[in-house]
Amino acid sequence: MGRTIEIETPDGPAEAYLARPDDEPHPGVLLHVDAIGLRPQIEAMADRIASWGYVVLAPHVFHRDGAAADLAPTADLTVPANRAAFFEGAMARVRGLTPELSDADATLWLAALGEHATAPFGVTGYCFGARLATRTACLHPDVVAACGGWHGGGLATEDPDSPHLLLPRARAAFVYGHADQDRSNPPGAVARLGEALTEAGLVHTNEVFAGAAHGYTMADSAPYDEAAAERHYVALRDLLDRTLR
Repeated sequence: MGRTIEIETPDGPAEAYLARPDDEPHPGVLLHVDAIGLRPQIEAMADRIASWGYVVLAPHVFHRDGAAADLAPTADLTVPANRAAFFEGAMARVRGLTPELSDADATLWLAALGEHATAPFGVTGYCFGARLATRTACLHPDVVAACGGWHGGGLATEDPDSPHLLLPRARAAFVYGHADQDRSNPPGAVARLGEALTEAGLVHTNEVFAGAAHGYTMADSAPYDEAAAERHYVALRDLLDRTLR
């Protein structure tokens, strides 16, 4: 049961995909998209998570840049050259979504999710969405009990707004499945993230999926790795089931 809804923001309405298993009450999961954005692949992922017994909200985080359909790729991104060409424009949108903007949006996303689901909530994020998920969990510790981050980048940097610096504020359990040989998330950053999770006293898993490239969960994109994607689903379901039920 999936449908598109609109969420009011100070910058106008934002689309979001809402998936649920039925009309009964269920815990909520906020899904932060990757840099490619809201599209059928994300809707399919939301549907799968919903089938586990959760209400899933996947917002169009790039709502300030245009409608989801207008920003979606038109070429086949399983072709590496097409994917590279698409990202030339997509990364400008990612850079434009500053923490100031995305943090304010996250408050709206959680409020909207609360209209359809029961708390506590889980958050899961992909690519740069792993940063958004981490920030959401840290800034809303009273309602976010689980956070998953998959092939994320920029999670633990030297920047003053690095997500890992917020971890002492969190209460959630965290599971990260990092891409192997990821230039946006090198081994030093993975280690820094793990140290921050440990120092904050948080229940966590912080793993590199050997041989899996950045973007391994996305079946509509060249780096897709079925084995790694399925491993992510197993880990995510375990996280949600043990924290939200």
